[in-house]
Amino acid sequence: MPSVKRRASKILNEILNEYGEAQAELTGKAVVLTDGKAGTVEHVWLDELHGLRISIKGHDGRWPVSTVKFVES
Repeated sequence: MPSVKRRASKILNEILNEYGEAQAELTGKAVVLTDGKAGTVEHVWLDELHGLRISIKGHDGRWPVSTVKFVES
């Protein structure tokens, strides 16, 4: 495999690994959004424009992960 394709493959694998770790870390966590919505993270998506986006149980919509504040126990 040419080095450019090999490098691109490594980058994509790294992105998928990081996404999987973020998904496992965020799903089920209690969070508060900067607009005051609160709940547990239900799903995590990879969005080409915003990076990671999340949905919160009981609220319609998907929010950039940058709007999340974790609830401390």
